[in-house]
Amino acid sequence: MKTLWKLKPPSPLAPDLANATGLSTMEAQLMMNRGLRDAQAVSSYLSPRLTQLEDPSALKDMDQAVALILDAIEHREPLTVYGDFDADGFTATALLYNFFSSLGVPVSYYIPDRLSEGYGLHGEALKRIARTGKGVVITVDCGTTNQNEIALAASLGLRVVVTDHHQVPRDFMPSCPVVNPHRPDCTFPFKHLAGVGVSFFLAVALRAALRAEGWFDHRPEPDLRDYLDLVALGTVADLVPLIGQNRILVRGGLGRIRGSRWPGIQAVAEFADLQGSEISASDLAYRMAPRLNASGRMGGAEIGVMALTTGRPGFARELAGKLEAMNAERQAIERNIMEEIERRLSGEPLENRRTLVVAGRGWHRGVLGIVASRLTDKFHRPVLVLSIENGMAAGSGRSIRGFNLYRALTSLEHLLERYGGHAHAAGLALKAASIDILAEEFEELAQREIREEDLVHSLEVDAQVDLTLIDLESTRRFAAFSPFGPGNPEPVFYAGPCEVVGRKVVGERHLKMKVRQNGTVIEAIGFGLAENGPGLRGPINVLFTPEIDRWQGREKLQLRMVDLEPADQPSKLVRT
Repeated sequence: MKTLWKLKPPSPLAPDLANATGLSTMEAQLMMNRGLRDAQAVSSYLSPRLTQLEDPSALKDMDQAVALILDAIEHREPLTVYGDFDADGFTATALLYNFFSSLGVPVSYYIPDRLSEGYGLHGEALKRIARTGKGVVITVDCGTTNQNEIALAASLGLRVVVTDHHQVPRDFMPSCPVVNPHRPDCTFPFKHLAGVGVSFFLAVALRAALRAEGWFDHRPEPDLRDYLDLVALGTVADLVPLIGQNRILVRGGLGRIRGSRWPGIQAVAEFADLQGSEISASDLAYRMAPRLNASGRMGGAEIGVMALTTGRPGFARELAGKLEAMNAERQAIERNIMEEIERRLSGEPLENRRTLVVAGRGWHRGVLGIVASRLTDKFHRPVLVLSIENGMAAGSGRSIRGFNLYRALTSLEHLLERYGGHAHAAGLALKAASIDILAEEFEELAQREIREEDLVHSLEVDAQVDLTLIDLESTRRFAAFSPFGPGNPEPVFYAGPCEVVGRKVVGERHLKMKVRQNGTVIEAIGFGLAENGPGLRGPINVLFTPEIDRWQGREKLQLRMVDLEPADQPSKLVRT
């Protein structure tokens, strides 16, 4: 697949911002590239503090939600946290369950099964909850679209509080407190919270209200900083932008992973081989979150929540071991489905198509979201992946920048039994007989909205640099821009031409080499770039992120190569 390197132009205002902040001109340019154009914005970015968190009461219905829950606590009514079967849902559920448990309040949780129940509130589950005693159901990471189920809950004598962060449907008519920053009537200034972020703000508001009532005069008050590792893990796992409030929450939580008060966090980190290392947002996204998500994908969601709520280290480690085995099984199933799809597509020309819709009988629905993500990355077009069983098709979709998948599915709702999600990721279900017409109308939508250039994969490049400017000190300063993720990418630089000073393939798929430019020689590693090695016969141009390789107490500068090309051929570089 063709890739362009889009080099951002140097800003003439970068030197002024550097003078105002004490940053280098290069660092100021990175700030400008991220939309930070004054000293105050830069200061908040570089030093995110919990004191900068917004007032929870700015979330629509937060006061009503708190009042309802406080009434239930006063009357010793049971609370049930109703969650979702992914890492965001697990961490949000665990956060509120652990919080209420610390208060001595009777609380339980319910996680629907991905395969037999699917996303959101379910009538049979609510009936089971009601049989255990009338009380309050608090949803996390779901509930906004479940008006019929909320009405059923009321008829069963249950009161409901919804906390969610998913898109609000056009016919939204709340019949209970609904705390969701995406509500059109919500004035909360930050709209990109994960489900666990909304749950955290609920806990903050509840603690403040209990404090005002004198609840903690003779009881220990929970320190909500202890919950930030759960917030960080769920926020990063859900791929929401790591900017604004999310940046504050994730930065605050990353430093608490290793010393977490939750044995399950420590056990999962140990199985992810993160003990004793500096843990990054990337570690949460690619090493911890997949292990948690595996339990929801493979039909054992309760294991993920149990791991995050148990207070027993031995049991937590046992559960983390089960998550490890589930993740290995998930990887094998995902690999088999990907191979089947790639065989099917090998003879099909995709040049004239804007979308890709694939379906298979009996594909494991728990992994279809990951498969859709991999196909979107590979073919750079919106993808729907569906599993067919008993005349129905259900699955997941992923999209590219510029094509709102949720809005597209809304346009196609006449074909769907249900759907929900975000601009870039969604779930859907429909009759299997409607798959072909869905694919046709989905393609027609994309043909109208997606331009030819949108289908070309591109890499954003912050600046062109000479390798003589990259050293340990500058790399340490770049690290202050973390946590990195959606909305706040790692710095990526372009250097070239560079001389290759030796190269070798490591681990079958990775390319290791030394590169030299103007007398400076730096080691470089390119993960997954081994296939580029044989064709390198002369100087190269390289995209890279500088990083510090730490080994046995020693630090060494290293370039993590994002992409490379021969310098004597037409370049992928485009100056924007």
